[in-house]
Amino acid sequence: MNFISKVMREVKNIITHLLMGISILILLFSCEIQESFNYDPAPDNTKLNMSALAYIKSNDSLSMLNEAIERAQFQEMYAEKTGLTFIAPNNEAFRAYLKENKYSSIAAIPLPILKNILRYHTVKDEVNFNDPDLAPSNRPIAYETENGQTMYLSHTSTYVGLINEGTNRQWQIRTSNLVPTNGVMHVVNFVVFYSAPTGDANAENPNLVQDTIFVKQDAYVNGGAESTKNFGTDPLLRIKNVAGNGDYDRKAFLMFDFDDFKKEGVITEIKMQLAVSFTAAKGVDLDLFETPSTSWSESSLNFSNAVFPTTPRIASIKTSKGTNFKFDLTDYYKEKSPNGLKSFMLDGQAKSDETDDIASKEHPTLAPPMIIATLASGDSELVLEGKKDFDVENGGMYVLSNDNLLVSGASAGDIIYTVEEVPTFGWLIKGAEVLKKGSRFSQLDLDLKNMVFIHDGETLGTGLLVLTARDKAGAILDNIELNISAK
Repeated sequence: MNFISKVMREVKNIITHLLMGISILILLFSCEIQESFNYDPAPDNTKLNMSALAYIKSNDSLSMLNEAIERAQFQEMYAEKTGLTFIAPNNEAFRAYLKENKYSSIAAIPLPILKNILRYHTVKDEVNFNDPDLAPSNRPIAYETENGQTMYLSHTSTYVGLINEGTNRQWQIRTSNLVPTNGVMHVVNFVVFYSAPTGDANAENPNLVQDTIFVKQDAYVNGGAESTKNFGTDPLLRIKNVAGNGDYDRKAFLMFDFDDFKKEGVITEIKMQLAVSFTAAKGVDLDLFETPSTSWSESSLNFSNAVFPTTPRIASIKTSKGTNFKFDLTDYYKEKSPNGLKSFMLDGQAKSDETDDIASKEHPTLAPPMIIATLASGDSELVLEGKKDFDVENGGMYVLSNDNLLVSGASAGDIIYTVEEVPTFGWLIKGAEVLKKGSRFSQLDLDLKNMVFIHDGETLGTGLLVLTARDKAGAILDNIELNISAK
């Protein structure tokens, strides 16, 4: 009996160990590659056995991409066109893009911009990181995309895929090496864009000199019941536009002496800087006017005796949170060449009912109103080497290059263009930024094809892109005009 019990125990132990071994084997063979927040490798290179479009439609996390494809009517490209690499932004990517660009939905993105996004996310080659030719890590290779710009693709030593490594902005690929029947697909957590390493066109130039003048007189006036009251000793310049001249309407007056500028050089830029005590920051206009009289005094000025402007505003900003408001007076200075005393008035957008409080020269802690001029030696010279107008198809896009505009006289990164005017029938885009009046880019941006013009798909005709070029030594080329024809 004891012998039988002993045998049974041994058999039981053997069975137990066998079951444990089988369980471990089952566990090992049933393991899947789990989704990682940062990266999902696909080393086995398993084919999807369906088109890129079919895979996108079958994947809930790519539903917003599918919506974008349908709105752009790009189903054929994703379903039938072969030899491509599809960079697939997931829902997380599109939600971030909508938030950053203040769009409420995919449907709210202007259609030409949406089409350009999808075209840039489609590479005209099959790029699979399991390809032995792509084995070296951190070696970005340039590929042409469907929108004509370049995308750099590479991977780290651990085979994490990278987009645009070595440019101003790079991204990691979340899931790589998916193989639909018509190419390769990589899923990303971001809507990506091309942004070549061209430096910061808005950076302060250490080679330029600045000269600053400070306000001589400042005060605000109040309409309505307080129209005869003086606020010259108030530490604030208060601005508000409700009815124009009512109890809550306030306008600020400032006087400067331009003869206080003493430094030698060519003024390349001039700005009025005002320290902000409070702003409601509604994003409405805050306008600066020149007034025709300099005979007023801050100790006696009031709404009733103030001489109000008779000419259009000379500068304007959109109010936003910040420590300073800065008004660009460069165009005003070029046109008027002001000297001696000049009087200005600040007024809010009509009926905007926004409160803006600016520090006056009496404020105990904040800086007084000032005008800052940037000066250069003026010894250098810029030369317009070439200029070529271009056509853009209705709803299409055009990649600008140095074939369209080439200025010499300084290094390409030091030649900075300021946008003065853009055709109303489209968007000028650098990377992810929509450029507008006052925006800047460099000659290097053109050399590296970092600039795109996208037509709105509605208005045909010809419009002007007007630019001013400057270098770090202060040389200027004004009124550079490119004709853009939408056909």
